[in-house]
Amino acid sequence: MMIATGTNAVLGFVFWIIVARFYPAEDVGLASAAIAATGLLALFSYLGLGAGLIRFLPGSGKDANSMINTAFTVGLLASLLAISIFVAGLGFWSPSLVFLRQDPLYLIVFFIFSIIFTLSQLVDNTLIAGRRANYVLARSLVFGILRLILPVILVVFFDFFGIFSSWGISLVVAFLLSILLFLPRAQPGYRLSFALNRKVLSDMLNFSAANYVAGLLWSAPVMVLPILVVNLLGAELNAYFYIAWSVSSVLAMVPTAASTSLFTEGSHEEENLRPNIWRSLKMVFVILVPAVILVLVLADRLLLLFGSDYSENATTLLRILTASTLPLAVNLIYLGIIRVEKKLKTLICLSIFAAVVTLVLSYVLLPRMGINGAGIAWLASNGGITLWIVAGWIKAITSAV
Repeated sequence: MMIATGTNAVLGFVFWIIVARFYPAEDVGLASAAIAATGLLALFSYLGLGAGLIRFLPGSGKDANSMINTAFTVGLLASLLAISIFVAGLGFWSPSLVFLRQDPLYLIVFFIFSIIFTLSQLVDNTLIAGRRANYVLARSLVFGILRLILPVILVVFFDFFGIFSSWGISLVVAFLLSILLFLPRAQPGYRLSFALNRKVLSDMLNFSAANYVAGLLWSAPVMVLPILVVNLLGAELNAYFYIAWSVSSVLAMVPTAASTSLFTEGSHEEENLRPNIWRSLKMVFVILVPAVILVLVLADRLLLLFGSDYSENATTLLRILTASTLPLAVNLIYLGIIRVEKKLKTLICLSIFAAVVTLVLSYVLLPRMGINGAGIAWLASNGGITLWIVAGWIKAITSAV
């Protein structure tokens, strides 16, 4: 799983290098905001069903196919509703993206890519639940390699849309490959169909609903910040913000993958949770600490890969975001633990804290400090949660002695 996540992150990093070299910063800013919007809509449409699949699919027996198709159907319907509401209200919550509904081509493509984004996440979760991370890796490779090629071709015909469509076309191709080839192999006898199994939905509802709220809140900053930046500071500064965020996200993929693996393994063998926790923490920090130090030292040179403007405008932000990956690692591992233990109230409370502190503080700091304000907000929210987690661990250890 970590290899698949890391591959996706590295290929995404190279994608943005290519894009930054071939397209002006304003186009990069608009495309990154549009991509973030599809991610935000997928987040709303996800309904926590991916976590429900990972938790309950391993023990579903003969209901497995019905559970998968029910999750896909609900995800599709939720996507259509969420996208329609978002597009109708673009003038209110994201005036910079109003152009998406003014051109029929942009509008249709935006609908398709947003729906596929949601369904792709559910497919990945289904494969993870079946311990078939090799297929997740294969999908990531197809998606990643295609999006390295297409921007160079489409720059001849399009501006920002060349970036957005390169990303989206790659996503669609990888999704179709997963549905037609990978999923039937991972789940023998599986056939894609519309389904709304009330019993299956009822069994997953409580767990999925809580995870949906938590996932929505926890991931909100990742998806909302580019939209917030483009509206408050403009497309060009959003390009610098998004590139710095994308580079730091490569580091964040390490604890993200470890947390997902911990949750998956815990769902299969909960009795081995404690040794898996320490193994995950050790593995994450052995990889992460040297990488963080390296990026902190070489941040300005690293951003030169995207162009001198990115190095001049985003180096400080990259260093702040890189430093935040250390507390983020602790937080993500802890989220994996409490998901297995079904401590859903704690999960939701921590997610609320992360979302509120990051977004409110960003809204206050962005006009005053520029893009660095968003980095400080992200570091503050993650640092606060880590202090609470570590204090709890210390208390538990001292009580046991």
